[in-house]
Amino acid sequence: MSISTKQWEKLFLFCLGLFLAAGFCMKWMENDFVQGGERFTIMGLELFYPKERVDIILAGLDEHVTAILRYHLSFDFAFMTGVFPGMAALCMMAREKTASTTLQKILFTLAVLQTVAWACDIYENSRMLTWVYNKATGNEFDFYHIVVSLKWIIALAGAIVSIPLNIVKRKRKQRL
Repeated sequence: MSISTKQWEKLFLFCLGLFLAAGFCMKWMENDFVQGGERFTIMGLELFYPKERVDIILAGLDEHVTAILRYHLSFDFAFMTGVFPGMAALCMMAREKTASTTLQKILFTLAVLQTVAWACDIYENSRMLTWVYNKATGNEFDFYHIVVSLKWIIALAGAIVSIPLNIVKRKRKQRL
């Protein structure tokens, strides 16, 4: 049984709605990310801040900010449910629009790899929630950064390859 392009498009649109709704909620919460009078970001906690800074932020969170950060990470589970299946759908839609066997294999591989990126994001959120509860990062910070980087590489590769192909191929079909 093969899934049609229309079914991939429906999955993509559903995921896009989930992505936008959860993303809006998470963005709304980010204004409350303040510790010690200074703002911090989720991207900083995920990728850019050194372990020492993350530990300082986590140790100094008040109850309100801790609750908001937990809510944000909970909404991120819904967000990732929109992102990774949506990205896989984009890859499969682009795959259906190309005649190149090599490109079809690359797109299929990128679609399947979105499950790996999703698993990485689940690990990332689980670690972050544990750290928020414990008010410290623990010993797995370096491994955590490898997992987060892998997630971003896979997700961005899927986007960089599939989005232009979906746009170009769609325009080409409209001209015919």
